[in-house]
Order: sequence, then C-alpha cells, then structure tokens
Amino acid sequence: MSEKINEIAKGLLDIKAVFLRPDEPFTWASGIKSPIYCDNRLILSAPEVRDLVENEMARVIEEKYPECDIIMGTATAGIAHGAIAAHIMGKPMGYVRSSSKSHGRNNRIEGRLNPGDKVVVVEDLISTGMSSIEVVEALREAGAEVLGVVSIFTYETAKADAAFEEAHCEKTSLCTISKLIEFAKAEEYVTTEQGDYVISFTRSL
Repeated sequence: MSEKINEIAKGLLDIKAVFLRPDEPFTWASGIKSPIYCDNRLILSAPEVRDLVENEMARVIEEKYPECDIIMGTATAGIAHGAIAAHIMGKPMGYVRSSSKSHGRNNRIEGRLNPGDKVVVVEDLISTGMSSIEVVEALREAGAEVLGVVSIFTYETAKADAAFEEAHCEKTSLCTISKLIEFAKAEEYVTTEQGDYVISFTRSL
C-alpha cells in the first residue's frame, strides 16, 4: 500500500490537484479556512493518474469488502470515481444526493438499492467527515448495510475520526495528508516549513 500511496501522492502533485495557499486560505465546504485544498476532480482529466487511482480504489474495495453488493458515490465529486471503480469491478453503482430532488420521484438515492444490500461508499476526500456520514445515514435509513467509506484522500482530522467512530463506520483512504506532505517535502514540491505548517493546521482540526 505504501508504494501506491506514494504513486498517488506524486500523481496528485504532478497534475496540481493539491494547492497550497497559506496567505489566502481556501474555504472548505464545512466553512473551515484552510491553507490547503485538494481538487480530486482534476484526476478525471488526467488519464494516467485516473487509471492509477481508480484501479487502486477497486483493488482496495475488493480486498477489504469482498461481500460488497453495490458501490454508492457521494454527490457530486464521488460519483465519477464510484462509477469507474464499479465498472472495473463489474458491480452495480448509484449515488446519494446531498438532498432529495424537488421534482420527479423526489429521490435522494439514485440507482437501484435493495433493503439489505451491502454498500461501499466512494468519496473523493474526507475533511471533517460530516458529508460522508450524512450519506452513510441516508443509506442506512433506506435499509442498506454500509460496509465502509473509501476515499481518494483524507486530511486526517480528529473531527473526521470522531465522526466516523460515532457513526460506527469504517473509513479507508488511498492517500493521506501526512504521506502526501512527506513525499512533497522529499521531492521538493514544498519547503519543509510549508509542509510542517500544513500538517500543524490539519492536526489542529
């Protein structure tokens, strides 16, 4: 796994999916002001990195959750990654909206989900974990058994750890902020000071 983590870290850095901006912080979906932002949507535009990520996503799901019946992506960023991984695995796929549609069948969960189905949720990244847990709870309310959440990237925050523990849900990430910064410093993508600042920030959350 460590070799793949480094390959994915390098891929994210090479395609400039990771941004460092300590003087002009980004605003995460949670409202937190952050010196770092990881835009995994850029993976979709980079075929080599996309193949690496999606094949590793499929491998991890097959290895950890061989009993998985269906893949569910999170809207919107997890949908494409979930679809590609499901295609590689030959599994059904759907996705969960952030809220129910206001028209048609008023669905929040798209795709055929049967009560008792064993589900793996595919997420692009985990920051505080709250949006992932909302998806998990929606699937549970629909009668699914959520085996775990697999994300491309995690900021490794204490808030996310606490949220997943409280929800009694496993989480796995293909790449972590600590591994990415370790690799970025070694390869001089960032200075030691920049890297240490980012790690200090994420550990404070």
